[in-house]
Amino acid sequence: MVEKTTKAGTAPFMPEFDIKKLMGDMKIPAMPDVEAVLAAHKRNLDALTEANRVALEGAQLVARRHMEIMQETMSGLTSTLKELAGNQPPAVRAAKQAELLKKAYENAVANTKELGDLIQKSNAEAMSKLNTRFSEAMTEMKALLEKK
Repeated sequence: MVEKTTKAGTAPFMPEFDIKKLMGDMKIPAMPDVEAVLAAHKRNLDALTEANRVALEGAQLVARRHMEIMQETMSGLTSTLKELAGNQPPAVRAAKQAELLKKAYENAVANTKELGDLIQKSNAEAMSKLNTRFSEAMTEMKALLEKK
């Protein structure tokens, strides 16, 4: 191999180096469609915003229902205390207390189940929106990559 010399008379650092050939041999992926990528990101943000809105509305619904339950409980407690305040024999009073305790327990279980169902429904709806968008995004990504 014959080395070429530079003006100073020394051998160049890389003799016979062809940058065009080197770049041509490299497999550099093409740039993605920027408009499509930006549109996909916008749809992602829209889906996230919608999921957050659904989750917030669900939390507000749970809070309102919880407040209603508390008001109903306080109202029931007031009437229960009035019932128990009367002059009754101990056996009658004990039976009433047992019945009221049973009713209070059943109400508490039903209310807890109702609130749990509301939370679960809200979470499921929000996750559904995110899962749908994720599936769409994967389809869009596949289509973008197949264009190349």
